Amino acid sequence: MSTPSEPSEPSDDLDAITRERRQLINLAYRLLGSLAEAEDVVQETYVRWYALSQRQRDAIASPGGWLTTVAGRICLDLLGSARARRERYVGEWIPEPLPGRTEWVGGGTAAGPADPADRVTLDESVTMAFLVVLESMTPAERVAFVLHDVFRYSFAEVAEIVGRTPAACRQLASSARRRVRAQRPPAAPEARRAEVVRAFRRAWEDQDIDGLIGVLAPDATATGDGGGLVSAALHPVEGAERVARFFADRARAVPGISLEECAVNGQPGLVARKDGVTVSVLAFDIAGDRIQHVWAVLNPDKLRPWTAR
Repeated sequence: MSTPSEPSEPSDDLDAITRERRQLINLAYRLLGSLAEAEDVVQETYVRWYALSQRQRDAIASPGGWLTTVAGRICLDLLGSARARRERYVGEWIPEPLPGRTEWVGGGTAAGPADPADRVTLDESVTMAFLVVLESMTPAERVAFVLHDVFRYSFAEVAEIVGRTPAACRQLASSARRRVRAQRPPAAPEARRAEVVRAFRRAWEDQDIDGLIGVLAPDATATGDGGGLVSAALHPVEGAERVARFFADRARAVPGISLEECAVNGQPGLVARKDGVTVSVLAFDIAGDRIQHVWAVLNPDKLRPWTAR
């Protein structure tokens, strides 16, 4: 893959190659849980493509398949090293939250909307609850499951990327599927989820502990991710009353915070801003009428797409 490129005219399928970018971003984000890392993977994938000679590129029957294979292998390598990095991470690590289509600020700036080709498609496979379950899988399970169950690649194609037999990849995906089913309760209808998030926001703004307890499941948990860059609870807060008191205390300790309801990874969520700057994004896992999990991302490095307009 490191063969120096030879001078040549641009390939006739340049546009087709470029159009693969969105697919690659979608794949890499689901595999890594980080938009920044996904963008790096896609850039490296294209570097390797253009490092090929024109003759080598012309010999590839399916450029899209080649790009996906390379991106998948890079992600697999990164997932292997990510576990060690996250063991050194300060506090809890939460996947990077994605804004809804109307809140998106992309390209590393706040100058305007992102290129549509750089957006991650928002569906059930990018909800925070789903991504958190993916974090519990081995790298090979995660890659096999996402490629097969989400992107519908055959196990023969998955095997090329994972470096195992199709039968082994089938077993990996099956194991991952069982994890998903065991850890994800049936979701409430979207309209009801929005109502619950709204009730949480109002109770939080009012520092109403009883109101917060009323929308939290008895065994609710709240997890914060400050990455050691900003203050955040180092360990999950557990139990409805403790979670309620935690958020009420935060409201008193940090006055002047404005809360806005918005889509977070395609689901109803909240963004907290102070003096126009996004300081936290909250995602929720809601079962029935109660919040099971709250994930609050405060690490500014993960809030880049949420830069205030």
